[in-house]
Order: sequence, then structure tokens, then C-alpha cells
Amino acid sequence: MDLLNPKQFVQSYPDEETRQLMLKTIDFFEGMGLAKCKADYESRRWYTEFLEFNKKEKIFATLLTPKGYGPNPDQARWDTSRNTDFSEILGFYGLTYWYCFQVSALGVGPIFMGSNEALKHKAAQLLDEGEIFAFGLSEKEHGADIYSTSMKLIPKGDGNYIARGEKYYIGNGNQAALVSTFGKIEGSDDYVFFAVDSQHENYECIKNVINNQDYVANYRLNDYPITDADISEKGRKAWDSSLNTINVMKFNLGYASIGICTHAYHEAINHAANRFLFDHYVTDFMHIKQLFVDAYTRLTAMRMFARRARDYMRHANEDDRRYLLFNPMVKMKVTTQGEEVMDLLWDVIAAKGFEKDMYFENAVLDIRALPKLEGTVHVNMALIVKFMANYFFKPSKFDDVPVHLEGENDDFLFNQGATKGLGKTRFHDYNLAYEKCDLPNVKIFRKQIAMFKRMLMVARPNKKQIEDIDFLLIVGELFTLVAYRQLILESWDLNDVDDDLMDQIFDFMVRDFSKFALQLYSKTSSTRIQQVFCQLMISKPERDDRRYDRVLNEFAYAMKDTFVMNP
Repeated sequence: MDLLNPKQFVQSYPDEETRQLMLKTIDFFEGMGLAKCKADYESRRWYTEFLEFNKKEKIFATLLTPKGYGPNPDQARWDTSRNTDFSEILGFYGLTYWYCFQVSALGVGPIFMGSNEALKHKAAQLLDEGEIFAFGLSEKEHGADIYSTSMKLIPKGDGNYIARGEKYYIGNGNQAALVSTFGKIEGSDDYVFFAVDSQHENYECIKNVINNQDYVANYRLNDYPITDADISEKGRKAWDSSLNTINVMKFNLGYASIGICTHAYHEAINHAANRFLFDHYVTDFMHIKQLFVDAYTRLTAMRMFARRARDYMRHANEDDRRYLLFNPMVKMKVTTQGEEVMDLLWDVIAAKGFEKDMYFENAVLDIRALPKLEGTVHVNMALIVKFMANYFFKPSKFDDVPVHLEGENDDFLFNQGATKGLGKTRFHDYNLAYEKCDLPNVKIFRKQIAMFKRMLMVARPNKKQIEDIDFLLIVGELFTLVAYRQLILESWDLNDVDDDLMDQIFDFMVRDFSKFALQLYSKTSSTRIQQVFCQLMISKPERDDRRYDRVLNEFAYAMKDTFVMNP
């Protein structure tokens, strides 16, 4: 479970084409060099070279064309394993490049989930030609409240319509060949997804709403002519397409965060290990050692969880929808952990993090965006909490989920079905993962879980507390830690992760659980019995100097001088 080093890229794939795609992408960015990437970022210059590279090498076409479409329909595949690896590489070199890929993936999502076969083939053809795409869902006045969309598709008879309305915060909205646009059919309650061309005369690209290299558009459709040929889906299925598309694509945010943090880690360890102050290298100071151990273990845990959650995504079917919990956790938990990792690294390098010739300067800005895109932390936590009762109290039986690295099309992601009934989703017994590991800090964490579960049984949140979103968020954080650690343990078991590293990972996990238990205790609305349980949840990890020193030297500090981006 080594962290990404593009110059020592070790990931293998079922086909050589995929490995070459990753290597070509790495070569492209190393060929540009850090100075060029920084200059483009700072000048907010549109990434022309990256789009030309995509067109020449057919990168998006290879990654975003599902089986059955494109010039090689039998070989095409939407493969979540390689898409997430690619997202991690793009995040490593710059979030703006990742964003272009991400919103293109969102843009083709409703099309390939829809029932309009001709439109699917058109999208595949445009992908093959090197075009980019956009996802027209949110609006300025309504934001994430897509129930209230104001975009209208007005019927004119004989399969003809005009589209009228505005969309806001739409990436690639300046140049997308197709913009999948969500709205309502006037005169009915039916939702609809239809595709428009950003270069059409009735498509008005009003402005870029952010100061960034990306183009995040506010666009207006001025009686844009639409026919049935442009409509991917109507009615309930259009609604489901909007949420199911986000289900698939928001997963990539966690991988972007991992990529950003990994590049920043390389810069931080290189700087600290080669800086001599007060007769010591910076990495000799005790507090710096702790910062690096925590940063390394948190980052490793992010990657372990995200990769295991990916297995559940690829394993999903109509009878196994556990991914609906783990998916928003990659979006929410991994990205907020990314913020923590960056804060730890910034405490190490201090003022160096402001310098204009560092990737780090970009990273500290970009890492903040990811928890806030594709639904805020609060929105995703509210979704996660819906699964808590079944997760703890109604375990079901499932076959073991293997590591899914096979080169196959992820069919189910385009046939997820209705987006309702989330409270009925069942999970296997999380204890199965915890019982396989008897490492000291895992044992402590299991005791914390037992106290939390008991609190939910005898002192569960009352009606007033449930209405208090802040209270519920803290409860949700505690629940999330349990599921987060479960998948990390499964990853440890399946991928032969070092035991010392694993126990050190649970060192910070025990501390995190105690932190949220204290927050819940400190809420003015917590009851006396809840406070007692919170006190019982607060624990300290077991100290082991041998383990700590080994993780520090053989893992955290072993990354010293192993990667420097070409200047």
C-alpha cells in the first residue's frame, strides 16, 4: 500500500494499454514541469496543452466510454479501478486537471444511464474526438436543492421543445461538446435530462464564476431548440440519473485528495529532512516526528479505505448496495482527512508553504475545495447517518468482497435503479473485520465501539437532539469512524499491510474517537447518561516506542528524496 511516486510507478493492470495511459499522463506533466504548471495555475490560463494531450492520446475516450460504445465497443469499459487511479495522478499534479476530467465524467453519466441509444453513441463519438463534457445540475438560487430546479423544457409539439433557464457552477461550461442539463418539463412534474452544445447560438455562457484556471460557468439557455433526440431521460428515471451519476463520480474526490496530499508530503519531507537548524535536522525534532507519523498514517489510511470502498463499488448489484454508505464516506471522510494531513504538513514546513515555486502553495488552497464539492460534508453526513441503525443492529450475510482489479466494465453503475429506500440497505457484521485483528490499538478501538453502540441502545438521541444537526453530525462522525476503520481492517487483511503500520494507524483512530466523544459530552444538549457513555469512550492509545520508531524511519521518513517533480 505504498504511496504514489510517479517516477517509480508500480501499479499493474490487466492490460498494457491502461498502464501506458497512466505512464503517458505522468510523462506529460513531468514534461510540462512544475514551473509551467504553476505559471498556468497562477495566471488562470485555460489548460490547452492538457486538452490537446487528451485528444491525441484519447485519454477521456478510453476511461469514460462504457462497454458497447465507441469505435471498439467490445473492448471499451468503464473501469472504476483505473478511473480512480487516474484521478489520483491528476490530483497529484494539479486539481484543475482533475476537475476537467471529473466534470466530463459527470457530463456523460446521465447520457450513458439514459435510454437514448443514439445520444449514447453520439457521446462516445465525441469522446473519441477528444471533446470534453459538462453536468448542468445546480442553479444559483437553488444550489443543491435540485427539487426546485427552474430550468424548463417547454413542449412545442411533434417532439420539439425549447429550453429556457440558467445553470450555475457548471465546470467545462465554456467548451463542453455536450452539457447534460437537468430541468423540468413545463406543464408537468416530470424531471428531464437533455444535452446541449455550449457553442450553440442559443447557449449563452455568461461568465466564469470563480477566479481559477478551471472554467466554472454560469450559462443561460435562450429558447434553445431541443428535440427528442437530445433527451437522455424523462420522469423518475431522470431524477434517479442525477443522483446515481453523483454516486459514481463523487467517489473521485477522495482520490484527488489523496493525490494532492501525497505530492505535498513529498515536498514536505524533502524540505524538512534537508534543513539544518539549531545543530539538528528538522526531522530530528520530537514534534516534527509526531507530525510526520500522523500525516503518513492518516494518508495511508485514506488510501486503504478508498481502495477498499472501490471494491464495494465494483462488486455492487441490486442485492448488494453497501456501496451507498462507503461511497459518500470516500467523498466526505477521505477529503476531510486530506485537510488534516495538509494542516499537519504545513505545521512542518511553516512559511515554506507560502512560497510561489512550491506545489504546496496550490495544495493548501485546493484541498479545501474537495469536502465542499458534490454535496457538502453536512449533506453527505446526513446521508451516512441513514444507514447507522441497520449497520449496527441488523447485520445480514453477504459473500466476501474480493479485491476488484479486473479489467471489466462496471455494468451496475449505469443501472443502479431507484434512489429511494436507503434505510433498507443492509450490511454484513462489521465485527468480522475487527475480530481478525488483535493488535493492541485495534482492541482499544473495539472497546470504544462497544460503548458507542451501547449508548445508541440505552441512551439514543431524543427527538430534539435528532433535530439538532450539529448534535447529529457528531454522532455521525463516531459512526463514520467505525465503518472507516472496518474497511481499513479489511484492506489490511487482503493486502498484507505491515502490522506495526496498522497499529500506528489505529493510534490516531483511538485519539479521533476520543475527540468526538468529548465533543458529544460537551454539547449542552447531551443528557447525563449520554455524558457517562462519552466518558467511557474516551481512551488513549497504547504506547509502543519500538513500533513508533519503526513506522517513523521505515515508512514516514523513508520517502525522503524519493520524488521531486521536474522543474
